[in-house]
This record gives sequence, C-alpha cells and structure tokens, in this order.
Amino acid sequence: METIQFIHSGWAYLVLVVLVLATINALFKFFGDKEFDAKDFRISLFTLIIMHIQLLLGLILWFTKGYFDEMTVGEVMKNDGVRKLAVEHPVTMLIAVALVTIGYSKHKKKLVSKPKFKVLSVFYTIALVLVLYMIPWNLWFS
Repeated sequence: METIQFIHSGWAYLVLVVLVLATINALFKFFGDKEFDAKDFRISLFTLIIMHIQLLLGLILWFTKGYFDEMTVGEVMKNDGVRKLAVEHPVTMLIAVALVTIGYSKHKKKLVSKPKFKVLSVFYTIALVLVLYMIPWNLWFS
C-alpha cells in the first residue's frame, strides 16, 4: 500500500503539470482563434489518460486505506483531517476526472476549432480549479 501511495503522490505532479498545460493550451488557442490540430488532440487525450490513471491509483488507495474499518462514518465526518482525505478529496477529484472526461468527449463532437477549444477550456479549467483546491498541500510541503 505504501508503494501505491508513493506512486499516487508522485503521479499527482504529472497530473498537475499536464492539466495546467492542457488548460493553458486550450485557453490560448480559444482566445487566439487558432486551428485545432493533432498536437492539441494529443494534449487533451494525454490529459484524459493521465487523469484516469490517477483515478485508478486513488481508488486502490481509498479501498485499501480502511478509513471506515477503524472509524464509523459519523466519526470520519467529525474529524476534519480524516474527512478531507477520506471523503472530500476523493469526491472532488472524481468530479474533476468526470469534467475532463466530459470535456474531452464533447470536444470530439465539435467540427470547428473554436467550439472545440471552448469546450476544452471550460471543462478543463473547472477541473483544474477543483484539483488545485483539493490537493493536500500540507502533505506536499511537509
């Protein structure tokens, strides 16, 4: 389990870098009226894949940590630190992954560059904000 925790924590850096890159790329190209090309497709696809791998690692951790084996649901919800790690972080990150997935799926249905970048910009930006908000920064810098 410590290995999965290490990989999940390290992979988070890659998630953050790739999501920031994909979001900035979509925003600059949307506001710059640029054409959607193969590089843009690869960036958005790579972001989707990286996010889903992180989700799988997170799910493995969540099920193996045993937050609810040692504490009742009520006890978890009363403890701020445990609640954040056991409930708020996973749910928010799941929403972020869903937003990236929806944005990626919707952008493929658009035929023109501007709407493609608009969809990616909106969904990826919201996902990025959620990820930045829910990263356990105190654990990253300790």
